[in-house]
Amino acid sequence: MENQKTEPTSEQTVKPKRPRRSNKRFKAESKPANGVSDKSAEGIINKPVEGAKQNSGTSVWSIDDFKVDEVADKTRFHDLNLPDRVLKSISEMGFEYCSEIQAETLPITLKGSDLIGQAQTGTGKTAAFLIAMISDFLDYPLTEKRANNLARGLIIAPTRELALQIAEEAVKLTANCHLNVVALVGGMSYEKQKQQLETENVDILVATPGRLLDFARHKKVLLSHVECLVLDEADRMLSMGFIPDVKSIIRMTPHKEKRQTMLFSATFPKDIQALATQWTYFPKEVSVVPKEATNQNIDQVIYTVEAEQKWPVLRKLIEDNGNQRTIIFANRRDETRDLYEKLRKANINCAILSGEVAQDKRVKTLKGFKDGVIQVLVATDVAGRGIHVDNIELVVNYALPEDPEDYVHRIGRTGRGGEMGKSVSFASEDDAFLIPEIEKVVGESIRCEYMVNTSL
Repeated sequence: MENQKTEPTSEQTVKPKRPRRSNKRFKAESKPANGVSDKSAEGIINKPVEGAKQNSGTSVWSIDDFKVDEVADKTRFHDLNLPDRVLKSISEMGFEYCSEIQAETLPITLKGSDLIGQAQTGTGKTAAFLIAMISDFLDYPLTEKRANNLARGLIIAPTRELALQIAEEAVKLTANCHLNVVALVGGMSYEKQKQQLETENVDILVATPGRLLDFARHKKVLLSHVECLVLDEADRMLSMGFIPDVKSIIRMTPHKEKRQTMLFSATFPKDIQALATQWTYFPKEVSVVPKEATNQNIDQVIYTVEAEQKWPVLRKLIEDNGNQRTIIFANRRDETRDLYEKLRKANINCAILSGEVAQDKRVKTLKGFKDGVIQVLVATDVAGRGIHVDNIELVVNYALPEDPEDYVHRIGRTGRGGEMGKSVSFASEDDAFLIPEIEKVVGESIRCEYMVNTSL
């Protein structure tokens, strides 16, 4: 990443765009400095919240109920001076210590500074930006009524699956407060999303570029008062051609000096570096990237095979893998369809996830895969960065990706959370020439095994 090119002059001191984060949390019985009542400031911790789980027999939750031992070289969420309601949600989600990206970014973003973060999927960056946004909204509540469709926080993601998963995590983190989460994604009911905008407060808006731009241009959602903007997986938005739409959306938000902006990307090509400079205001930069491009918990192997060997080798690989969760990546929709049909005929519990599948079915499929109802998922790269599921034991590249960067994102679906994973890639005479480029991106040689038969 390149540093911000414009440096402040000696007379200019770069400060947060407005004061952030007092040293003392608001208490239920106290009033904020702005004089707003506890109710409007959402300072009543024990007030029942619609849709939130209430502990039977307990009216007030205390941080004393969330005990986490101090451990050297680990940051507890306790150490970050978060609002109690956020800590309660974190405890209910089973988290105790910050991941590396959370420990590096939260002290920065909780002060209101802009951020450029380099981190791969599976590092905890979603919770990192959500915790910062939610904490800020709770500590600095609105002092006057606003229109339902006037968004406070905006998160833009490149794929529908990723946007929905961000929204799902946002709902969990806001379970103990009155902040409302709305998701706007293509492929799902336009009318239902329109009704949400008309009837619900849009505190946190999670959206894909196309659907959001449609609503914004028709004034169904207003972005003129966005306080916090998050751009997730910016490099993916670039590769998918969404940057023109994103530029149009950002022009509808307040100037960068009047909002907080967080930009996350797994890689930083020059185009993304330039955009990051344009969209952020003297940002802090954090890079949490392992020395190796790929997770060392993943056992990688390439099987060099004839094209006609792929299916029998794949079938035996899945059968030998038992009931373990598996993702198979293909490059084209027709290839995923063909594989799906072959797997079904072989009585293998499977489903398909690609751009041609209706969005409501894609959501159900992903949920079934998460819940363990579906064993094998056949997917295209459209879903490559939208699948955040733990305990995926095997990733298969039925065909090598044409973009070497996609190899890293594909196999990154396994070996998450410290678990071991395995990646098997097929290389035939059609795509074996891609291996050197993939190894260059990975930064190491990948073990190759020549398949002389289908017995593995």
